Amino acid sequence: MAVYPKTYDVIVVGAGHAGCEAALAAVRMGCSSLLLTISLDMIAHMPCSPSVGGVGKGHLVKEIDALGGQMARVADQTAIQYRTLNTSKGPAVWGTRTQNDKVRYRVTMKATLEIQDHLDIKETMVEELLVEGHRVVGVRDHLGVEFMGKTVVLTTGTFLAGLIYIGERRIPAGRAGEFPANGLAESLANLGFQMGRMKTGTPPRLKRSTIDFSAFDLVEGDPKPRSFSLFTREITLPQVPCYMGRTIEATHLIIREHIHLSPLYSGAIKGVPARYCPSLEDKVMKFPEKEYHHVILEPEGLNSQEIYASGLGNSLPYEIQMELVRSIPGLREAEIVRPAYAIEYDFVQPTQLLPTLETKLLEGLFLAGQVNGTSGYEEAAAQGLWAGINASLKVQGREPFILDRSQAYMAVLVDDLVTKGVREPYRMFTSRAEHRLLLREDNADLRLMEKGHELGLIGKEVLEEMQERRRLMEEEMKRLNRTFIKPSPRVNAYLASVGSSHLDSPVSLAQFLKRPEITYRHIEELYGQARSMPERVVRQVEILCKYEGYLQRQEREVRRFQHLERIFIPQGLDYDQVPGLSHEARQLFKEIQPRSLGQASRISGVTPATISALMLYLEGLRRERAC
Repeated sequence: MAVYPKTYDVIVVGAGHAGCEAALAAVRMGCSSLLLTISLDMIAHMPCSPSVGGVGKGHLVKEIDALGGQMARVADQTAIQYRTLNTSKGPAVWGTRTQNDKVRYRVTMKATLEIQDHLDIKETMVEELLVEGHRVVGVRDHLGVEFMGKTVVLTTGTFLAGLIYIGERRIPAGRAGEFPANGLAESLANLGFQMGRMKTGTPPRLKRSTIDFSAFDLVEGDPKPRSFSLFTREITLPQVPCYMGRTIEATHLIIREHIHLSPLYSGAIKGVPARYCPSLEDKVMKFPEKEYHHVILEPEGLNSQEIYASGLGNSLPYEIQMELVRSIPGLREAEIVRPAYAIEYDFVQPTQLLPTLETKLLEGLFLAGQVNGTSGYEEAAAQGLWAGINASLKVQGREPFILDRSQAYMAVLVDDLVTKGVREPYRMFTSRAEHRLLLREDNADLRLMEKGHELGLIGKEVLEEMQERRRLMEEEMKRLNRTFIKPSPRVNAYLASVGSSHLDSPVSLAQFLKRPEITYRHIEELYGQARSMPERVVRQVEILCKYEGYLQRQEREVRRFQHLERIFIPQGLDYDQVPGLSHEARQLFKEIQPRSLGQASRISGVTPATISALMLYLEGLRRERAC
């Protein structure tokens, strides 16, 4: 056995979206770090959709950015289309989404990693964790080389015992064309981790020149795109459209006639698929009443002939894939350049993790990304940042980084994983966040940038820019509340011209802005002057005025929620001594080890009566110690 002659503060295994964020966070916080990947050429690869963000997911990207992460910056540098989703609804569910040039994304992120001081990057396959007692001390690769580290962050994606399915073909792989990590999967199981099996997949890629785009509807991006990152000053790449079409009955008939050849339906695949992102086989078989299903053609890059055929994900044999693709209007002559496939892989049940994403079984071992049962680049990146921060803080002897559900979507993500576990691949939705009106995309910097600065990930100048925006916003809110608009023929004529009801009595400008049809621009036009404020500030002021009552209600709910979050449960509490708990509740508490009464209340199967009994016991303990 060879031992590499350098000991690292943080070793990151895997260089997907989680691994990149973990490694960058560690070195930017002052830790020496090693990033190990099976392929240097596939760092930050997008194996599925060539896009970043979306509803819920875009919130995560904005939060990563506000804390000092990298995903949003690289998304902006490689974006070839911007769209803000859900604009017909309230701001809580607006979601930024970019189409990205996949090769540029990968190359840009790799270059960012390569210029970081104190970060070493090596191509190898990790086979085993090195453990002393109940602590991880490093990893061993396939050549027998041992790399020693104070902490290890595993971000293995779909590589743990990965198996690709195309019809009856089974191909051991972590992704198409890449080796699986079978040895590491075995190492985790041997150490005693509770493992599970999940399934995901990807649609075919088609050759652009063989597609008749005239049969599809054009889907343009936003005419005035807004950048993802606060650090982006200019959007530089050309913007291109996507195209939307649909399947027809002939497509569905092909699938029904050959469904026995799908490993999803033959019983070959044992892993659990995601309900929210079904394959085309599932959509056809489970929703027979649907006359069609959408097909969205997304370009994979400015200089690429590959088109991502969103909506056509399946695991049928290649010849059947060709038949179903060519049944769709506009794709009669289409050539498949990469077939669709399903992939099955191992994951670690995340209830075995602390809220820092450190494992309960092994001190110093952190897990992030799909290894925790999640799905999506954005969920992975958020966990990678979270785990990288906490691994670094552990090495530095500092307090852990833990946010609560009222502070960030990434906190909702982590809390859901470690408290409830997963039964299917976890994806972020706005509906998962109880306080989503407070957790908007537009205020991620106001919520999180100061914490990023405290961690050493956000510079002083950037922090001061945010504080200046906050000052401007607060001053403008004061002005709008103390300035009144009075009814007059000119005012009411203007209101009629913009489809708003006339004014009967004076109202403050803040109250005036509550009208759904009235925007900040209308106030400027009425007063005949425009105030020179950043667009971001104007947007936030509008939202604060229009949703004031709802925001105040959510803030009251947060205060009630935080009461339970502040009642901490002593580490190592003997739940067998707590009267009034059922056997099931005791077992759940021992397994999850909740850190607060709030977290305990969110464990599936725990009743309000159980929480009351635990609260009484903790209050008794507090009184005993006070005496």
